[in-house]
Amino acid sequence: MSPAETLVIRPASLPPLSRLVLAAAVRVMAWETRQRTRKDLRRLDGHLLRDIGVDPLTAEAEASRRFWES
Repeated sequence: MSPAETLVIRPASLPPLSRLVLAAAVRVMAWETRQRTRKDLRRLDGHLLRDIGVDPLTAEAEASRRFWES
């Protein structure tokens, strides 16, 4: 086994409690990412929204969603 292969964490190989903690950490990271990106989206003006192909109403609707809503 190469050194790179030993650093890979496979959830199935972890004990049950560790899998649970890992899953919770991944979920929290996803929530934080959604919260940050939605906050950033709210700050974009119409010019920048057009650049990324999003109309202002769609951007506001997405920015208004709660962090746990995907």
